Amino acid sequence: MENNAVIGRFKKVLNGHIATPMLVVALLAMVVVPLPPFMLDMLFSFNIALSLTIVLASIYVMKPLHFAAFPSILLIATLLRLALNVASTRIVLLEGHTGTAAAGQVIESFGEFVIGGNYTVGFVVFAILVIINFVVVTKGATRIAEVSARFTLDSMPGKQMAIDADLNAGLITQDEARLRRDEIMQESDFYGSMDGASKFVRGDAIAGILILLINIIGGFIIGVVQHDLTFAQAAHNYTLLTIGDGLVAQIPSLLLASAAGLLITRSTKEQDMGEQIVGQLFSNPKTLALTSGIVGGMGLIPGMPNLPFLLLAGAGGGGAWLMHQRQKAATEAEVAAATAPAAASPREQKELSWDDLSPVDPVGLEVGYRLIPLVDKNQGGQLMNRIKGIRKKISQEMGFLIPPVHIRDNLDLAPTAYQITLFGVTFGQAEVYPDRMMAINPGQVFGELNGIQGKDPAFGLDAVWIEPSQRENAQAQGYTVVDVDTVIATHLSKILQNYAHDLLGREEVQHLLDNLAKVAPKLVEGLVPDLVPLGTVQKVLQNLLVENIPIRDIRTITEAISEQAVRNPDPEAITAATRMALSHSIVQHINGTQPDMPIITLDPELEQILLKTLQASGEGGASLEPGLAENMHRNLQEATQRQEMSGEAAILVVQAGLRSWIARFIRHAIPGLHVLSYNEIPDDKQIRIVANVGR
Repeated sequence: MENNAVIGRFKKVLNGHIATPMLVVALLAMVVVPLPPFMLDMLFSFNIALSLTIVLASIYVMKPLHFAAFPSILLIATLLRLALNVASTRIVLLEGHTGTAAAGQVIESFGEFVIGGNYTVGFVVFAILVIINFVVVTKGATRIAEVSARFTLDSMPGKQMAIDADLNAGLITQDEARLRRDEIMQESDFYGSMDGASKFVRGDAIAGILILLINIIGGFIIGVVQHDLTFAQAAHNYTLLTIGDGLVAQIPSLLLASAAGLLITRSTKEQDMGEQIVGQLFSNPKTLALTSGIVGGMGLIPGMPNLPFLLLAGAGGGGAWLMHQRQKAATEAEVAAATAPAAASPREQKELSWDDLSPVDPVGLEVGYRLIPLVDKNQGGQLMNRIKGIRKKISQEMGFLIPPVHIRDNLDLAPTAYQITLFGVTFGQAEVYPDRMMAINPGQVFGELNGIQGKDPAFGLDAVWIEPSQRENAQAQGYTVVDVDTVIATHLSKILQNYAHDLLGREEVQHLLDNLAKVAPKLVEGLVPDLVPLGTVQKVLQNLLVENIPIRDIRTITEAISEQAVRNPDPEAITAATRMALSHSIVQHINGTQPDMPIITLDPELEQILLKTLQASGEGGASLEPGLAENMHRNLQEATQRQEMSGEAAILVVQAGLRSWIARFIRHAIPGLHVLSYNEIPDDKQIRIVANVGR
């Protein structure tokens, strides 16, 4: 048990619960407490090993966000190096008169072995390292960090809108949306921290230069004045020690600056850096072949180093030939797989029978041949999974099972076109670009994009088809950027929601009643066909769905049908009674849980005219004077637009006898306007009249 406890405490230390605070305290102690040369050697060696570890971690990390602790690690490593500089400066100035071994073997080795004991060479090497670190690596990494932080923060609204769009389209769940929002927040925090952390590296490079000058000048004065060294001895001892100390510090500093540059320039795609570089740099054999040809030509020039150039040209040419052969073999395999069915020998056709006549699919998605990879799982297509998610979401929202979506290719369509059918009738079609992304203008953007102009097929918004590399820029300008899968899936979701009533057949209604009978058998018993036929129940449910009212509460709906069918079996009368029973659900679906409800009303004179017109011609065939209908339509549309601009629901409340007719009158012309009767407003709701529409 004691051994397990010791192991547990050791693991806790390794996990960083105690190690990190102890390291920070040790850094502060190193600034104050003198360290012996052996301890300095260990710490300088540890500093170099830590820097190498950080560089390798930056290379092998799959995604920059997976190394989110890098800014903190960079700060700790910088503090460690500065603390070591303070500790080594103390020993150099106190013991430098005794010789070049005063500050430990590491500093002495860098001063003697690396630069050959020549402090002039040491100055030159140190200056070159500082220039590389400060002017090239650090400056570039700092600039990239600033730009990445700015673009990441600017693109956050667009990314949030894209998540909301995917969530509303049923492409992702609430948990997935929460994870994606968390990832966006982590990404903004990371790049914001990297913007500040890059200043540590820049400041560290400046500190290295200042520390070098201070040590040389201070050491020379101390050696000559206090220890009576000659000018040559003081210059030799203190300069070599200071140069060795500077080189020991600058090499880890350069490694950390390189790690920061590697991490901040990484692509956001989750891929190993080595695979990413090799895959993109040598993806085309023409690049390697042309390079080999140029290098080989240089090797044939008299006076040039022929052997190295010709060897490189031969190796590059061989590599290009191997790459070309592999790509050729892969292409031939794809062609053979694609043409195999066509090359098969034709079989004898059997006699046609009734079994060969397949029924029309309730929901169909037909795609051109260039869109086949989107729906083919073997080629990495994700559209099938998204469609399953949409079907599940709409089924749960509407309250009945949406039929499966049958997907097939259609050679009569354009290669990049698709169409959505319901029972064989086309209800939506569009053309997309599978190698591009759609940047949708939500209404307010801050610039224009280069691409192919188009329209969002689901909602008709202005859009631009852009290259995937423009995604970050488009989101920063306020566009909502979605891929081709999302465009098609959102269009399908919109059509299924708008025409859900057409998908509710008698078979689906019978399933609803059978499921209800399992929990409330007495409620369903005697309803069909004793009180009403199954077709009447179907008609009532379709009337609800056509106005986007879910039928999830099938129990309340069935009770309302049973009560009203005894008094009046007409489907319209039953629908009106059912809407009254669902009044709380309908109002909450439209207006949320707000205590008051903004409503639009009709002028009493206009209502009387409409009632007389309906009574004279019957509710189903009423027709208005063209001028009156046009004015009424225009006034209702203006009132609806004002409500939408204010962020409130547009609700028109009329007398019960007018509700059904007016709902049909404005259904397609003003889709954002909801029509209720006064009887459908719950007693606990307070109404607030925001507009009155007259003649």
